[in-house]
Parts: sequence; structure tokens; C-alpha cells
Amino acid sequence: MGRRSRKRSVATTRAAARPAPPAEAAQQPRPRRRSRLDEAPPAPWGSFPLAELCVFIALVLGVIGLVVWGHAGQVMLACATALGSLAGLEVAIREHFAGYRSHTLVLAGACAVATIAVLLLAGVPQPVPLVVGVAVLATAFAALRGAFR
Repeated sequence: MGRRSRKRSVATTRAAARPAPPAEAAQQPRPRRRSRLDEAPPAPWGSFPLAELCVFIALVLGVIGLVVWGHAGQVMLACATALGSLAGLEVAIREHFAGYRSHTLVLAGACAVATIAVLLLAGVPQPVPLVVGVAVLATAFAALRGAFR
């Protein structure tokens, strides 16, 4: 019992010897509340699980593409990647603009990748698409961050 009382007395004297924290440190931002699954924004097409079906089809195409391989398998893998990415992007857009969860970097990255792809397909010389893509990423990130708030 004696040890306990000594620990308390040392703790209280240390706390008394510490200077008061500045006013800025006292006002800490409140912790964010985790979003619940039932608060997720509904899809525009109702309860039909379109995004989930797209992901499932993408998984099936990916597995078949790996098994078949060759030219047909590579096309299946490319289609699986595109379909799965579009399904995830749709969910990210819906959740971001509904204020459910922030997907700022994912959406800004999608804008940058689309810009780089268009510039490369247009035949723009090599270093330009990367520089423009980074600029688009930074601009879209700032704009999407403001849109989420």
C-alpha cells in the first residue's frame, strides 16, 4: 500500500511542475467517427448489385484468362482488369460525393491515368504525359479534397 501512495504523490508533483499547454494544443480536432455500412449511399439503380456482379465477372475472366493464356487469355485479363477497375471506381465516386468516405487519391489517380493514356494515344512525346499527369493529379486532388469537405 505504501508504494501506491508514493507513486501517486510523485505523479501529482510532476503534473504540478509541468507548464500549462499552449491554447493551440488544447484545441485538438475531434476524432473522426467511423462510417457504418448501413450509412453507405445507395446505388442509383436501386438494390441491384451491379458493382458486385462486375467484380465477380472480372474475377471469372481473370481466372479464365490465366488458364487459357495466349492472345485470347491476355485479352481476357485486360478486360478483367478494366471491368474490375470500373466497378471499384464507380463505388469510389458514389461514396466520395455522398460524403460517406473520402476516396480523394483514388479519384485523382484515375483522372491522372486517364489523362496520361489519352496523351500517349495521341502521340505526344514521352516526358510530356508524365508531367501533365502529375499536374492533373495535384489539381484533381485539391479539387476533390474540397468537394469531400
